[in-house]
Amino acid sequence: MKQNSINKAMKGNSKKKSKPEEIVRKFLYSKGLRYRKNDKRYPGSPDIFIPKYNVAIFVNGCFWHVHNCELFVMPKSNQDFWVKKFNRNVSRDERNIEELNELGIRVIVVWECGLKPLEREETLEALLEMIIDER
Repeated sequence: MKQNSINKAMKGNSKKKSKPEEIVRKFLYSKGLRYRKNDKRYPGSPDIFIPKYNVAIFVNGCFWHVHNCELFVMPKSNQDFWVKKFNRNVSRDERNIEELNELGIRVIVVWECGLKPLEREETLEALLEMIIDER
């Protein structure tokens, strides 16, 4: 895949509205939780921020954020590029989580693979429990 094709593919991945994010948002709204989307006031512009519980939620794609599951497969071509890209993504994620924790904000990461139909209900119920549990 040429660099132009890679850039085009990456631009096609909307930062603000993915199917997994939509699933999580609709679930939270149905449970009466109100949230802010992509709030730029916080490090990493969390996908979802719930002021009432001071919780930031990131809904991460397994491929882009290097999750150890069947959805992540290292591309065979241009591996130097991809290794650097993935390392930057993971470092940025870690830095954002650390900064949010320093601000006293709890961070929850929801992985795309957990929102597949067979795991979805269990994942979303666990998420709700983590949000409401204010420890």
